Formats: sequence, structure tokens, C-alpha cells
Amino acid sequence: MFVDEVEIEVAGGDGGRGCVSFRREKFVPRGGPNGGDGGAGGSVYLEASPHLNTLVNYRFHPEYHAGRGAHGEGSNRTGRSGRDRVLEVPPGTVVHGIEPDGEAWLGDLATVGQRLLVAQGGRGGRGNAQFATATNRAPRRAEPGLPGEQRRLRLTLKLLADVGLVGFPNAGKSTLIARVSAARPRIADYPFTTLTPNLGVVALSDDRSFVVADVPGLLEGAHRGHGLGHQFLRHLERTKVLVHLVDVSSASGRDPVEDFEIIRRELALFPVTETATGERLASSLADRPQVVAANKIDALDEPARLARLKSHVRHLGLPFFAISGATGQGVDRLLEAMWPFVAGDDAPGAAGAAGGTA
Repeated sequence: MFVDEVEIEVAGGDGGRGCVSFRREKFVPRGGPNGGDGGAGGSVYLEASPHLNTLVNYRFHPEYHAGRGAHGEGSNRTGRSGRDRVLEVPPGTVVHGIEPDGEAWLGDLATVGQRLLVAQGGRGGRGNAQFATATNRAPRRAEPGLPGEQRRLRLTLKLLADVGLVGFPNAGKSTLIARVSAARPRIADYPFTTLTPNLGVVALSDDRSFVVADVPGLLEGAHRGHGLGHQFLRHLERTKVLVHLVDVSSASGRDPVEDFEIIRRELALFPVTETATGERLASSLADRPQVVAANKIDALDEPARLARLKSHVRHLGLPFFAISGATGQGVDRLLEAMWPFVAGDDAPGAAGAAGGTA
């Protein structure tokens, strides 16, 4: 089960209380106070793990607590500290704290091994040995331990992919990702076959590789929650380039130019919510570099449909490719055109060179 958003409760462990104790040994006069401090409570951390790709573990277990600190003891013995609780999450998890007046950004676990403190354990109380002074040599007071921090968190997963495939349902996104990577998404001849995002690693020559994300098909109004697009559009926020997959065959009964423009509008209306530091942005997904791939040319029965889309895309100055995900025709050239964006090379130059490809 793919789960990319959950709410959980976390609580740091309470600190142990300090001890009131006096040294009482035979033949040892004026032993004095020797009550030890309480141990500190454990803290709760989130850590990005390479072994996870979904938040499903937290769907049915939403509460997590760290260990509490042990109480102080006599003979100046400090209580044992509580055990920390480390919760593993997939890389790309964004963490928000749910407060009474709204949500507060806490962190972005984008790197494997990155750790974030989300609930601090309570400090242990001081024992009476800490309160002894020249004028108060037999204090009979100690502190209670402080309670651990409690928080309600919202965890949101944004997949870490270099390239995002977008398009209408049944445009051939799953077929393409299955051809270019080892991913094996569900493929069938009906809309919304893909219900969750799929990731695939594409390997090119000279040990080059990048990650491609296949996002469930978009519809008009996806930014308002229509279809499945709104639920998964946020997974495109980390991509470096978006690839429009447009069905140019007449099987869909739709116009390819109109399909392409609808998806462009949906991307423009979906805001990129925040940066890795939580800063709010005013940009949209449409600001990402874009490449257009006319798919299913192996089933093209009206060449005019391909010609209209090619002319429209070139007028916009976007790279254009005609491919077939089913047969592999033109796919290699498309993958090579993605690489400059992924590698951070001169993207406009790469786009201009690719724009002449048909």
C-alpha cells in the first residue's frame, strides 16, 4: 500500500525525579546529603532510511513515545537516561508540526541518514545533594523531572525523482517507465490503471543514471482535486524536468494539442508549496523545464494529429520528440535529451538542440 501523508503523535520521555537522601554510615558523622539527580528522558527522532518508500507503517500505529528517565538514588547515583526513539521514514519526507494556530515547518529529510529531532525528552530533576550550601547543609528538597515534549506531526512524502512523467490517463506513462527501467507498474488498456506513483532508475551509457517518476494520470481540474492528480502532483515538486507524454493516436478520441494545453494549465495552477527550508514560494510546477513526447506513433492513423502537436510545441520553444513506448522507437533520443537537465548542464542549449528532433 502506498501512503504518502500521515499524522502521528510523538512524545519525549519524562525526566526522572531527584532523590532526597543522606549518608548514614556507622562511624561516619555528618554524612550529609547524597541524593542523586534523575535521568533525562529519551527524545524522538525521525531518520531518512533507504529501505522505505512509503509511510504506510504509520497509518495504523500513530503514537510513539521515548523512554522515561529513571529516578535518582542515594549515594549520589544519577538515574539512568531514557532510551531515544528513532522512527524511520522514506527519503523525501517533509515534517510539519500541527499547532493550535496552524502548522509549523520542522524539516525536510531529503538525504539518506539525515536525522531530525521532533520531541525533546524532559530534563531530570536535581537531587538534594545539589542544594547543599554553607548555610543549608541538610536540604530536604529535590526537583521532579520535567515532562517530555509532546507533538502532533504531519508527515508528507514527496518522491525524490529527477524526471517526472505527466499526461492524461492512458497516455502511456507506465509503458514508457517499464521500457526504460526495471520498474514493473500495472499496465492495462483503461484509464487510471496507475493508482500510485512509480519510480524507475534509468541507466545510460558512461555510468550515467537518473530516477524517473510516473505520476497517475491528470485530468482537467486536477489542481482542485479532480481525478487522482491533486493527490500526487506534489511528487513532481522535486523533479528537475517534466516530460509531457501526449497520446497522438486517435484511440483516445481527444485532440493532442488540447490535452497538452490542459496539462500545462493544471501544472501552472498547482503551486510549489515550499523550499527545503520551509520558505513559501509563489512559483508553480509550470516553471520547471519541460519536454514534450508524442507517444504511440506506432498506432498513428492520422499523421495530421502529430503534425499539429509538433507545430504547436515548436512555437512554444519546447523540445519535441515522437516516440513509441511500446516499440521503443525514439525513446533513446528522448532519454538523452533528459540528461542535460538532470546533470545541471546548459538546459536551454540542450533544449534547443533537441527541439529539432521529430
